[in-house]
Amino acid sequence: MTVPQLLAARAAAEPSHVAVSQGAGALDLDTWQARTQAIAAGLRSAGVRPGDRVGLLYGAQDWVAYACSYTAVLAAGAVAVPLSTRSATAELAYMLRHSGAAALLHGPSATLPDVPVRLRWGPDTVAELPAAAPMAGPQPDDAAQILYTSGTTGRPKGVTAAHANLTHGCRPNPPLRPLAHSRQFLHAFPIGTNAGQTMLFNALYAHAGMLVTARFGPEHFARLIERHAVGSVFVVPAMAIELLRSGALDRHDVTSVALLGSTAAVLPPAVATGLAAALPGATIVNYYTSTEAAPTQSSVVFEPDRPAALGKVVAGGALRVCDDAGRPCPAGVTGEVWLRAAGTGRSYHDDPAATRHVFRDGWTRMGDLGYLDAEGYLYLVDRESDVIKSGADKVSTVAVEAALHEHPEIIEAAVLGLPDPVLGTAPAAALVATRALGLGEVRRFLATRLAGHEQPSRIVHVDQLPRNAGGKVVKHRLRALFDDRPGTEGPREERREP
Repeated sequence: MTVPQLLAARAAAEPSHVAVSQGAGALDLDTWQARTQAIAAGLRSAGVRPGDRVGLLYGAQDWVAYACSYTAVLAAGAVAVPLSTRSATAELAYMLRHSGAAALLHGPSATLPDVPVRLRWGPDTVAELPAAAPMAGPQPDDAAQILYTSGTTGRPKGVTAAHANLTHGCRPNPPLRPLAHSRQFLHAFPIGTNAGQTMLFNALYAHAGMLVTARFGPEHFARLIERHAVGSVFVVPAMAIELLRSGALDRHDVTSVALLGSTAAVLPPAVATGLAAALPGATIVNYYTSTEAAPTQSSVVFEPDRPAALGKVVAGGALRVCDDAGRPCPAGVTGEVWLRAAGTGRSYHDDPAATRHVFRDGWTRMGDLGYLDAEGYLYLVDRESDVIKSGADKVSTVAVEAALHEHPEIIEAAVLGLPDPVLGTAPAAALVATRALGLGEVRRFLATRLAGHEQPSRIVHVDQLPRNAGGKVVKHRLRALFDDRPGTEGPREERREP
């Protein structure tokens, strides 16, 4: 099945179902289907051909327009390249050039990179396209989208997915749709990110309609939950931290929430425990996935009595943990985490070497080190690229960050390795805190929680952690905030902007 076929079947069965709501704007399935075909016909008339790559650059307030343009590109047989207006202009230019985009569709708030494309359509052009009859469209094995990775450790990589990848497991008229317990689900993810794409496909296929807000604010977010009796809520860890710290969940009636899902990064145990207490009627789920595997994801349910675990794998893509030779590790043994991605084989656009390294026999290397216990609980040790080799020891940045989050005056923490003349590399921490904490004070707090070699040798205070469009901390941008002098000096007491 292709994405346009999925939309057409849903629109025929439930034409009045409101799939997307944002502010005063709403998109029912009948309108979504009609606009998709109109834009698709216009693209073909303008010279866009099957297999052409088409960039989509829409702001966070343009979800209704984006949804129609995305499915239209696919209905025309072209390949969508979702982009985020939160990305730097140079990064957008790289993605458009790297993907070989022939056209660019954009919203009113987009700052357009200086890249030659055959066709540029803004909102006025798209809005004026007349109705059109459905066209034949693509085949299931045809490429559907190139979605770029977050680029936290290097240049973003374009991940190519076919229609069969995106629609795997979907049926034209299923007896039970996902999120059946909810009338609406709420999120504030930006367009052009993996999390945003997952929400788009929820809007297309799930029972619940998508309620989206352009900017996240804890008070506004909690007010939307109360006003619309939202049943499913999706956040990234930074949003969860703000919701808890602000007290917004206590000031509003959020008893309608039956599911809170977190994605993009590891939810610190202290934060997950706080969410479970603030939302006692909700199931807290870590959605474990990557741009490379999307939309496949493992639903990992958090259990407060096992806070160190990401949770128990209950649904979605299968997980395995392997050693360096690719052999499955026994329960409790740390290795590389792999996720079985549904559908046909995936690849990086124009990067066969990286494709061979990450994609293998239907499995995707996740870039994480972790282990599964005998009962199926997943424990993540660290990102493979973030592990700090300090002297003869290895330090998990995830473990250090989890311990720091237990401090009542630390709001957020990011840990990285810095050069050390004796150990080679030593842990350092960037903190968002309610006041400037001294290094000795932090180390005394951690003394019963971490071994000596795991404790930060240096700290710096910042007003906020640098994040990419998907909500992940970009740690390499923190290095410049530390003094050039190695050692165990105290923190810079002044706050810094990363």
